[in-house]
Amino acid sequence: MTPDIQNLVQKFTFKGRYLDANPYGVGHINDTYMAEFQINGKTEKYILQRINHHVFRDPEGLMSNIEAVTQHLRQKIKMAGGNPERETLTLIPTTEGSSYLRTEEGDYWRGYIFINDARTYESVEKIEHVYHAAKAFGNFQKLLIDYPSEKIIETIPDFHNTKKRFDTLLEAINTDEFERAEKSQQEIEFALARRNQVSVLVDKLQSGELPERITHNDTKFNNVLIDNLSGEGVCVIDLDTVMPGLALYDYGDAIRSLANTASEDETDLSLVNFDLRIFDYFTRGYLESVGDVLSPQELEYLSFSAILMTFECGVRFLTDYLVGDTYYKIHRESHNLDRCRTQFKLVTDMEDQYGAMQNVVQKYC
Repeated sequence: MTPDIQNLVQKFTFKGRYLDANPYGVGHINDTYMAEFQINGKTEKYILQRINHHVFRDPEGLMSNIEAVTQHLRQKIKMAGGNPERETLTLIPTTEGSSYLRTEEGDYWRGYIFINDARTYESVEKIEHVYHAAKAFGNFQKLLIDYPSEKIIETIPDFHNTKKRFDTLLEAINTDEFERAEKSQQEIEFALARRNQVSVLVDKLQSGELPERITHNDTKFNNVLIDNLSGEGVCVIDLDTVMPGLALYDYGDAIRSLANTASEDETDLSLVNFDLRIFDYFTRGYLESVGDVLSPQELEYLSFSAILMTFECGVRFLTDYLVGDTYYKIHRESHNLDRCRTQFKLVTDMEDQYGAMQNVVQKYC
């Protein structure tokens, strides 16, 4: 159902006269629009976004997290002499002063200031962007290092609990409600062969060997805005999954997103390879930003985390395929199975280059 944008924008404190709105971005989960307004003869842009409350079951808690985190970031950015309206997300309140709007239909909407002269990239066009994106993610984590984790609501429990993700996959295989297990037997066998890896980081978190931190939990390359002129990372976006977790989750998932030489749903697996050069650039930028506050254990498991987060992502795509494509948006039959295959191919390449990855980490430590 197409939303009535003209009516929705009147519920927020956007400035100017509403002109138009169009779908924006390529996200899998939420519905995002760029809305344009005219004020004093100029066009102002805002982001209007419908939160997928079927995925995020606690949208109120989610928005509470985003309010808290962005306020904390704004304070830190101001103290450093930066521009908080450019370097972090700025929520636009509703006319009733809330950070979100709940409609009569039960949908949840929010508004943000649109950050001009910067954009996201679905793939790497300049290798320097990798370094600057890494610095942005590392800085995001470092700015939140003193924020109390107990004040953040876990909006998706066990989001990166790879053991529970794997258990969910096993359940989907056994149930096989949509009779898809036979079509994905090779991928199932690949996953089962690596089951001894799934609890490594979870166990170390529970034992206290790895510290819990406030993390982004979805550090894809396209979740950093890159400045159009300088090429630097301006702002980390998509804060829906900000929760307590491991720094290794953020680092590993970023490598998964960045170091793939092909698109996430590439069907020709010969094009899917692990790019060690990108791994090098990202590791350098990330450790320059946050390496001085990471523990020796965190540094030790950086390379492993890249493999594990890639494997976890493949497991999630495979699980969603088996249960009927209920989480990720799909655009063709077997889309999630194709996504799973690219992740598992990337895992294989990382395993083959693990020694070289460790050498890179040691170089920048």
